[in-house]
Formats: sequence, C-alpha cells, structure tokens
Amino acid sequence: MATSGTAVFNLDLTELVEEAFERCGAELRSGYDLKTARRSLNLLFADWANRGINLWTVEQGSIPLVQGTATYNLPSDTVDLMEHVIRTSPGNISTQADLSVSRISVSTYATIPNKLSQARPIQIYIDRLTPIPTITLWPVPNQSNYYTLVYWRLRRIQDAGDGVNTMDVPFRFIPCMVAGLAYYLAGKLPTGMERLPFLKTQYDEAWDLASSEDREKAAVRFVPRQMFIG
Repeated sequence: MATSGTAVFNLDLTELVEEAFERCGAELRSGYDLKTARRSLNLLFADWANRGINLWTVEQGSIPLVQGTATYNLPSDTVDLMEHVIRTSPGNISTQADLSVSRISVSTYATIPNKLSQARPIQIYIDRLTPIPTITLWPVPNQSNYYTLVYWRLRRIQDAGDGVNTMDVPFRFIPCMVAGLAYYLAGKLPTGMERLPFLKTQYDEAWDLASSEDREKAAVRFVPRQMFIG
C-alpha cells in the first residue's frame, strides 16, 4: 500500500481546541468556549517563554550604532538576547570583524564612574522593559557608520489568532501544545476536574519530550581557565 507522500500535518486553532476539549471529556460548543480556549493557549505560550529557550523563536537582528548614543530599542516582541557582538566595518569584507561584548547587570552598570566615555563598546546592559526593551552600551560608541550591534534574540511566540490560522509552533511541539491546552482547560471545566492529574502528567511528559529534542546539538567545548600566581 502506498504512503500519502505528504508531511504537512498541522492543526488550526479550531481543531486544536476541539482535540483539547475531547481530552477533557467535553465538546467545543459555543463561541465562548473558543474564546476561553484561545485565552488559555496564549497563557500557555507565555509559560513556555519562562520554561527555557524555544529554538524556533531565535532570530538574528542588528542595530547600526551612532556616535554618542548609548541606548537603543529592541523589537517590542523580544523576550531576551542570547548572544551579541560588535561588528566593525560592516560591508567591508577585508576589514570586517565580530568582537565580543560582555553582558552586565544593572548593578554593574550603575557602578561605572563615567557612563559617557566614548570608545568601542565592550559591555552591554539589557533592560527587558515592557513594552519596549532596550540595550545600553558602554563605552558609548565613538564612531557612526562603523560599529553595528549584531544579536540573536528570543522573540515571543505569536498569538493564537482568530481561529483559522495555525500556531507559531513547529510540528514537534503539536502534541505538547494539545496536552498543555487540555490541562489548562480541565481546570476550568466541571467535567475536566477529575482528569486534571492525568492531564498534568501527560502535559509534563509531552513537554519533557519536546523540549529535550528542541535543543542545541552542537558539540560543547570546555576550556580550563589558567591562573597565574605572582
């Protein structure tokens, strides 16, 4: 017997909610049922942002630096920055270089005596403000059109939407998403309360499977730090 020849399975919001309701021993019957499920799904995505790095939400961005300007806005849907470098001479292949910049805390930034001194930036303070997160560099850039901050950020998972779209989630996370939504709904449905412990266990197992697969698989190299005693 021939196989389908396709690998495009996904669930739109309505199908996703129907599956979750069925796991709770209920049915999707009204517009309010869909509304409350959509709200729970958005809360589930917010919880995922706290659980770890969702690799499909990693995006690269850049900010051209301006002489004398220390603080710059990040995209409003930024959760955090994973990596960041200062790129010199952007566009010039022969002289372009990516130089490391260290992340510092607000306490460390606060103790810098002269926050206006200008040179090549070597430190970055990330303020995860809402609604606009910002970064502040030190020293302040001493040139325009020469330095570019290149970063890799974690963005927010896109909202659940209006009912006809699929979710901003890779197919590997579909079982986890359904299990998580069913668990959230069970806490709000009279018919779901008795299934709550089972649905929580199912969700935890699905999360463990999905998150352990959705990880960086490159080799990790540890280099011992040398200490010199004078």
